[in-house]
Order: sequence, then structure tokens, then C-alpha cells
Amino acid sequence: MEEAPSKRIHSVLFVCAMNSVRSPMAEAIARHYFGRSIYVQSAGVRKGETDGFMVSTMSEIGIDASKHKPRTLEELEEWEGLNFDLIITLSPEAHHAALELTRTIAADVEYWPTPDPTITQGSREHRLDAYRNIRDGLMYRIRLRLRGSQKSPNDGEGA
Repeated sequence: MEEAPSKRIHSVLFVCAMNSVRSPMAEAIARHYFGRSIYVQSAGVRKGETDGFMVSTMSEIGIDASKHKPRTLEELEEWEGLNFDLIITLSPEAHHAALELTRTIAADVEYWPTPDPTITQGSREHRLDAYRNIRDGLMYRIRLRLRGSQKSPNDGEGA
């Protein structure tokens, strides 16, 4: 069982292999629920293409992900730097890359193994269900993990 985080998170980066399905879903969900209090970004180890099934399943829950532009960790670093409190990785390749980054940046890294829905075979509806399962799982974990970091200044010890 995961322990509640002890420090407030100001910024989070979601990383997966290609920044086309899992990490943009996570970014959009985290922004939807916590975007006013936590800075959120996503990136991939490699650059993919925006995935139509990802956009469609996010739109089902009222989140517009159609403007997402896939980017790599290197591009994100060049554009704005990698100053994040927490890096959440969603694939083994992304986790390895994030651990390499922590040699030069101070960030906590958490690995959330998340299946790749793009490998699902079958009908359109069967494939969409795979994306929905990933979306719903990420939504649950993000709300649980980031909600715990939303402590008010009066929640400190000795208050």
C-alpha cells in the first residue's frame, strides 16, 4: 500500500515511450483536476503521433486532448527545462530514461506500469475499451496521488 506523500507537489511530468497515448492522457487528466495548483506536462522518450482513440476516449469524459502535440524529453528540456518535483513514468523505457535524468535533476520518480492500449486487436469498440481502461486507471491513480499533495498551509505539524 502506498503511503501518503509528505511534501506538496508543485509540478509533475508524465513520461511514456512516445507521448501519444498514456502520458498525454495522464497530463490531460491531471490538468483537468489539479491544473490550478500543480504545473503538469508530459513527454516521451521518442516522439509519436497524436492518437485518435486517445482523443476520442478523453472527449467521452469532457476533456479535449485534440490539441496535444507529442514531444520528447529532449524537446521539453530545450523549451522549458526539466524542473519537476515528481516524474511519473508509465512504461519501462520511460522509467529508465527518468532515472537517468535524476543524475542531473532533483526529482522524485515513480513508476506506474501502464499497458499500451495500441497493441490491442479486435473491433473498434474492443480497442476503445482498452483505451478507456487505461484512461480510467490513470484517472483513479492521479486523483489519489495528487489529491494527497493538496495540503493547506494550516495542515502542518504543530498547528
